[in-house]
Amino acid sequence: MKQPSNIVVVGASAAGLTAAEALRHHGYTGALTIVGAEPRPPYDRPPLSKQILRGTWHSDRVTLRRPDALTDLGADWRLGVAATSLDTDARKLTLADGTALPYHGLVIATGVVPRKLPAGHELGGVHLLRTLDDALALRDGLLTATSVAVVGAGFLGTEVAAAARERGPDVTLIDPLPAPLIRPFGDHVARLCAGLHAQHGVRVRSGTAVSALTSRDGRVTGLNLDDGDHVTADLVLVAIGSTPAVDWLTGSGLNLDDGIRCDQTCRAAPGVVAAGDLASWPHPWLGRMRVEHRMNATEQGTAAARTLLGAAIPYAPVSYFWTDQYDVKIQAYGRPSGDAELHIITDDPATHQFAALYSTDGHVTGAVTWNLSRQARALRHHVAERTPWRHALRACRS
Repeated sequence: MKQPSNIVVVGASAAGLTAAEALRHHGYTGALTIVGAEPRPPYDRPPLSKQILRGTWHSDRVTLRRPDALTDLGADWRLGVAATSLDTDARKLTLADGTALPYHGLVIATGVVPRKLPAGHELGGVHLLRTLDDALALRDGLLTATSVAVVGAGFLGTEVAAAARERGPDVTLIDPLPAPLIRPFGDHVARLCAGLHAQHGVRVRSGTAVSALTSRDGRVTGLNLDDGDHVTADLVLVAIGSTPAVDWLTGSGLNLDDGIRCDQTCRAAPGVVAAGDLASWPHPWLGRMRVEHRMNATEQGTAAARTLLGAAIPYAPVSYFWTDQYDVKIQAYGRPSGDAELHIITDDPATHQFAALYSTDGHVTGAVTWNLSRQARALRHHVAERTPWRHALRACRS
């Protein structure tokens, strides 16, 4: 396969940057253009809800590469301008400033955008968290807030609730599901998470949703819940999930079913690959999936770049993700799920340590640990090998 001579990468965060670096690493010497909607150079997002909110990191620390490393890529950087449309037949990309960029190869890594409540986001004190600017505004708000409400108890919501509580204000965590993090981990881990937040003074309101925000003089004062209760809050974070940032691709000819639908090599169309939060692809044994975790952005960016250069190797990662809350690190491999069967390996309430495997169809498909980093790495082997769960339990307990 002849390599493309002009490649454009749309998305200047972890997946896009890694794809650009992988292109150069694997011998691509042609023209390279990197388009990013934000004016900042590439930066890391996981610290936004952790170290940045806690105030333990300066904002410069989240930058992914030094300026000289970015220069060494030999790329034409188009930062602060979003892509607005794509014509895959003409192989042409249009930007918000009217620029038309032709391409021979295209990497799409524009990520996701936060979901919003039906109304109330114009009020002072109501926040979303996706960008560094969002995190800095939220951190500033936490300096004076006395009562915080976090709407959504997924990874982002629980991390922000922990960071906010550590800074002193009263915190209420609200979600219509029965417990925090129940969807990715199931009942047992969700109960541990709920207990962790309750121990630190967070009011966990599960099984109820927000019906409306209340306000005075243009600022939020609280939330009405659908069970009839009212929660007072002078700062609200809405963390109710996200949607793939693919609106600009309407009419492009790409399949936009739950993000960008790709084949097993991350290929979405001739000359087009996708990577990161918006890429949907068929995993060889886990089925079609779309993963919104940091490590997948890096790994899939590399895989997509290699496909564009002709390698076309099926992308079959052992996914890894983590969350830091208070003094707890939860780590997971594979595809833990509330629908899978949970097998507890270690459960020591005295030391606040926990480890478990998840199985589907009799084989290990996921692993999770709670403050057991060394054991997490050991359990990864069983996920990667799809070990029959009986054999895995016997090995773990021997």
